[in-house]
Amino acid sequence: MQPFVFPRWSNKLVQLTGVVLSIAPLYVIGLVWYGASPKTTDVGYAPKQPVPYSHALHAGELGIDCKYCHTTVEKTSFAAIPSTETCMNCHQRIHVQSPKLAPVRESFATGAPVEWTKVHDLPDYAYFNHSAHVNNGVGCVSCHGRVDTMEVVSQHEPLSMGWCLDCHREPEKVLRPVEEVTNMAYQPPPGETQLARGQELRSEHNINPPTDCSTCHR
Repeated sequence: MQPFVFPRWSNKLVQLTGVVLSIAPLYVIGLVWYGASPKTTDVGYAPKQPVPYSHALHAGELGIDCKYCHTTVEKTSFAAIPSTETCMNCHQRIHVQSPKLAPVRESFATGAPVEWTKVHDLPDYAYFNHSAHVNNGVGCVSCHGRVDTMEVVSQHEPLSMGWCLDCHREPEKVLRPVEEVTNMAYQPPPGETQLARGQELRSEHNINPPTDCSTCHR
């Protein structure tokens, strides 16, 4: 009788290996699908900035309008980071000796810009136009969240292709009067739902966002 080369329990190991190999591709696909999703990798991104600027204080408590600092959102595709001169409009008189504002004062004295770190950074192959959205009633909060409550700005939405397309297909879910785009606490008029008010605005202004590839990939 030929002796066994491997112990009997190795037969179960072979069966287990077959099960693992059959499941492994599904596991890898799931890992890449969810692990590499913008919901996982980008939402919550909050880089440390050279100056501890608080939107909760400036936009929230003090009520400074978004457009005071981000001056280009109504006119161009990008939302400009405020210049040092904009900061110093107030801080030549307020907290003039604060150590937190030392980089701003140095920038003002030397002309070298403050090296802010971009938070909402779309890939270079994706085109986005702020003015097209702001001038059609898409509020800042729809993409950026309640920045008026953020001590440190973080990315609130995934800004993925699917997320953008969902909005383009049903813009009524976020539309508001143009004069309310920077109002973080906007609510539809009493007795109206967001969906009903959004549908009215969509029809009134003939808002039909395109969903073809060339809209964002130019």
